[in-house]
Amino acid sequence: VAARLDEARRVAIFGGTHGNEMSGVMLVNLWVQNNTEVQRKGVEVQPFITNPKAVEKCTRYVDTDLNRAFTPENLSTLGGGDLPYEVRRAQEINRMFGPKGSPEAYDVIFDLHNTTSNMGCTLLLESSKDHFNLQMMNYIQKSIFPASCLVLLNEHPLLKYSTSRSVAKHPVGLEVGPQPQGVLRSNIFESMRDILKHALDFIELFNAGMEFPPCTVEVFRLSERIDYPRDDNGNIIAMVHPNLQDCDWEPLNPGDPMFQTFDGKTIHYQGSGTVYPTFINEAAYYEKQQAFATTRRESLVASAIRKA
Repeated sequence: VAARLDEARRVAIFGGTHGNEMSGVMLVNLWVQNNTEVQRKGVEVQPFITNPKAVEKCTRYVDTDLNRAFTPENLSTLGGGDLPYEVRRAQEINRMFGPKGSPEAYDVIFDLHNTTSNMGCTLLLESSKDHFNLQMMNYIQKSIFPASCLVLLNEHPLLKYSTSRSVAKHPVGLEVGPQPQGVLRSNIFESMRDILKHALDFIELFNAGMEFPPCTVEVFRLSERIDYPRDDNGNIIAMVHPNLQDCDWEPLNPGDPMFQTFDGKTIHYQGSGTVYPTFINEAAYYEKQQAFATTRRESLVASAIRKA
């Protein structure tokens, strides 16, 4: 029997959560000017620039990473003008599109990101229990075939962070790369635009009463974050090995080359079993002390769904 879920009536598209990730910035600016492309029957779609000050400066953020700022502490703290800009902005966004965790929150938020890593198109899923999102991601994958779009599941209690999209009932992240920061590449831009089109089509079909049968979705579950080798002062002493560079989503086995020191020595992966690395050598993650993330492949079964 199909699970009956509420219609998705209010949808937001966030661009510029990181102000130097240009595909989302440009698409949202385009749709703010003219939203016919993202309009769907029975859905209110709101394109929105999340971090305008960072967009203006073409920088990731001004004071602190907005995509890590939606913690219960930040959203409830008082302090007005003394707070970091992104914390104030998180509170504003939570008032407009939330409150997070409440019945008033937006149904779906798409948060558009670029990565400097060779990840291709990747949908970010925050909960393995979100059957609506699983069904949507399955629909997108089928619609764009033979092009591919992988699903990264970030459900790890210690690695999960407080994203802008987490304000919605159904948060959907989209990472498309490789694209340098502050740069717009037509192929990356068009891939992102295409995925969003199918995502909105899915919502329109669901709201119109279409039932989606059970399906299986392959996901890559975030497992751990691997830092660069460093000296006692915290300085990086090795770089991503050429055999690993640009090999996002390809299997990394114990004993495979992982880093290369500046004097040419190879450091091998010592983990237990095969993992699938992603966000390899992401520019924005040097400050987060992350060279890449490891994931493990698994299959999730989404139950049949239809609108209540």
